[in-house]
Amino acid sequence: MKILHIDSNHPLLLNQLNALGYTNHEDYTASKAAIETKISTYDGIIIRSRFSIDKSFLDAATNLKFIGRVGAGLENIDCDYALQKGIYLISAPEGNRNAVGEHALGMLLSLFNKLNKADKEVRQGQWLREENRGLELDGKTVGLIGYGNMGKAFAKKLRGFDVEVLCYDIKTGLGDANAKQVSLKELQAKSDVLSLHTPQTALTVNMINSDFINAFKHPFWLINTARGKSVVTEDLVKALKSGKILGAGLDVLEYEKSSFENLFSSHEMPAAFQYMIHSDQVLLSPHVAGWTIESNIKLSQTIVDKIKAKFC
Repeated sequence: MKILHIDSNHPLLLNQLNALGYTNHEDYTASKAAIETKISTYDGIIIRSRFSIDKSFLDAATNLKFIGRVGAGLENIDCDYALQKGIYLISAPEGNRNAVGEHALGMLLSLFNKLNKADKEVRQGQWLREENRGLELDGKTVGLIGYGNMGKAFAKKLRGFDVEVLCYDIKTGLGDANAKQVSLKELQAKSDVLSLHTPQTALTVNMINSDFINAFKHPFWLINTARGKSVVTEDLVKALKSGKILGAGLDVLEYEKSSFENLFSSHEMPAAFQYMIHSDQVLLSPHVAGWTIESNIKLSQTIVDKIKAKFC
């Protein structure tokens, strides 16, 4: 079986697939059009997010048996069409769920304790203790939207705190010892913190808009380590200005390119983003919640293990 790798990953991925007897080719620079001309000769393709795999690409991939995405989501693949063609889809949310859970917790604690603001002030010679009095997480209610691999990982991290954890998901029967599954209405009525752990789908794009935000009973804190397009940034900024959202930790942004490798498709900086980068209420990171030394290894190992389980 021949496999084409179009994004670089941890060396163990290539090494272990070679050891299993697969023929592995690497092409990290060719255009999508160029790869499309030769994809018919391959049985498998390994990607991260360099480009989307659409109907045209899949029609050209006449011998493709599987697509392996070294990451959690599959939104850059036309999954329905691939499945119609009998192509096996592999993702690896198990590989970076722990990293995402830790990052979400780190963002939340940093916001509560104003660590980003305080750090900048001390570096400027300011010693403002009262202005940086923080909040404690104990006694709060944390609401999670999406209770799959990532949501469960974050809920597990919260076990060390005296908090109530609620979860909402379109699937039923997902609640466990770490989170009580409730209706969206109950989550919005009780939550002090909202953390997103959803994939990018038609249901989640622009999900966090003004109507959604205003349905919360109390002002709340927002953490998004999922997908940037779930949040309407202009509506988030309005809520930050009004006090409906007390602070936001954003590892992902609405403006990201679909490849996740760059921020803006154009050189224009939206006004809402300009507000956020100057706001002490907002903590930003460049889509690295699942991007640790350890997850780099675990993501690749997960892909190998799933290929082995299916085809060996």
